[in-house]
Amino acid sequence: MSPSTMALVAFVTLGLSITSGHASPCGDEIARLEKVLVESKTDPAVGPTAPQSVDAQLGYQPTPDSVRRADAEARARFAAVLDRAKDFEADGKTAECMQAVAAAKLELK
Repeated sequence: MSPSTMALVAFVTLGLSITSGHASPCGDEIARLEKVLVESKTDPAVGPTAPQSVDAQLGYQPTPDSVRRADAEARARFAAVLDRAKDFEADGKTAECMQAVAAAKLELK
């Protein structure tokens, strides 16, 4: 085997071992939740939700602008929680990462 072929095999082997080393249950959950966030852009029935407002409890109908604003706020909260989970994942804090993922899941209900 030529030296360049051996080097290529070594780099591929090293690359595969590094890639598989980053997989974790929390990372898998983050990826799944990011997919939900992307899918929610085209399907309003999927994705983060906002809590019911006082106006809604009083029987006032929402306006298109208030619906867009609530959707944007819900997405921002969801994204912030996912970013926090990613930071914990990067720092190797698995328990904190899973707690952040659980908090993100609560935003979906």
